[in-house]
Amino acid sequence: MPESIDEPEPSQSIAHFAAPFVLSGLEGQLPAGDYDIDHDEELIEGMSRLAWRRVATFIHLPARAVKNPATSQLVAIDYLELETALRRDQENAA
Repeated sequence: MPESIDEPEPSQSIAHFAAPFVLSGLEGQLPAGDYDIDHDEELIEGMSRLAWRRVATFIHLPARAVKNPATSQLVAIDYLELETALRRDQENAA
């Protein structure tokens, strides 16, 4: 059955970290690597065109390079904190 227009599929992206990093709410440093990121969005009502607002961001643990992990987690994170961590990682790599 097709999705309703006001129930979008979660968007996905990959966050690349060249060095270990820290995000609040997660224990200790996470290792460098590529991490799958999911973004949940909702329709903004009353707009003259379709517009979406991000309402949640999730990181998949462990990183993509870990083959057949014993456990995996989907953890809610703050999108702005993720963006800040990625920006710092890029600045430190330069």
